[in-house]
Amino acid sequence: MGKRLLKNTEWSILIVSVILAIIGLIALFSATQSTEYEEFKKQVQWLIISIPFLVLASIIDYNVITRFSTLAYIFIIGLLIGVLFTAPISGARSWFKITESLRFQPSELGKVVTILFLAFLMNKLQIRGRSEINKIWKLVIFLIFSIIPIALIIKEPDYGTALAYITAILFILFSAGIDKKYIIVAVVIIAISAPIVYNALPDHALRRINVFFNPTEADKRNEAYNLEQSKLAVGAGEVFGMGLFKGNQTQLGFLHPKTTDFIFSVIGEEMGFIATGTITILYIVLVTKSIYIAKTAKDNIGSYIAIGIAGIFFFHMTENIGMTIGLLPITGVPLPFVSYGGSSLVTNFICIGLLLNISSRRQKAIFVE
Repeated sequence: MGKRLLKNTEWSILIVSVILAIIGLIALFSATQSTEYEEFKKQVQWLIISIPFLVLASIIDYNVITRFSTLAYIFIIGLLIGVLFTAPISGARSWFKITESLRFQPSELGKVVTILFLAFLMNKLQIRGRSEINKIWKLVIFLIFSIIPIALIIKEPDYGTALAYITAILFILFSAGIDKKYIIVAVVIIAISAPIVYNALPDHALRRINVFFNPTEADKRNEAYNLEQSKLAVGAGEVFGMGLFKGNQTQLGFLHPKTTDFIFSVIGEEMGFIATGTITILYIVLVTKSIYIAKTAKDNIGSYIAIGIAGIFFFHMTENIGMTIGLLPITGVPLPFVSYGGSSLVTNFICIGLLLNISSRRQKAIFVE
């Protein structure tokens, strides 16, 4: 039994995540020399802390884990409500301040908890068949439990993380076999409500969107500063980069925040296209392998967990890389395994553990194209 689990395990996703984490540590080491490597040291500590979470998520049967997902979901909702009463940091109430240097972001852990619970819920709703999710009352139940954490995260406000949740939920719904008519209705509703939502956005969110759609005009008001510095950094790196500790935008403090939102720009400037191209390929491998695990999972719960995780990784990869090179609006979304952030790193490795877990318990031979 143990040998079969090890043989079936998709070890490539663990290898990819470790390589990404190592690249992130190298970039952080260079980017934090002016602060005596403070964030680099913390990231190493968080990497070590992540290991037991990775191991536990990979060895405890995911069907056992999902049995406790309802309680975990209630707990996370409580944390997301509680964090709204904390003091704002950088304009958002997203963190619990444990110590002066240690903060916890419940919306990060909430990603994996929400995916586990929604996978469990979807499986219950489809107990009589996959088509059951297309019954309007069952779809409404699923959407209500999906919207609750998203609404609380928007309240913080943290629109980037909310979009990550939405992407994961859409991946799960698509995988569950939702009828095309609901997709068409959703597209129409989004198209109608988009202007209303746009006008209701706070000033800082509107500025970011305006910078994306009209960078020239925004640059005149100095609102496109972060974007321009990011593009300059990535372009200056060319093929092989300027070398560690030698990036102008990175070392002179023009990139901000360089350890989180714009870590990809740091890598582009100091390590060049070779490194950024490699990172992009690694993320593509990670997402496609996650989708493959979802496709070959032994049951629906495993499939929904894996596809939800694929959605999270896909959104973060696309949004972070896209925003640093000006292809998407800036939302403050970190780059998984690479950007500085303890809550994010632990959550990402829990996701990797779950993917290893699901892949180890599949039976490849029974799946035929």
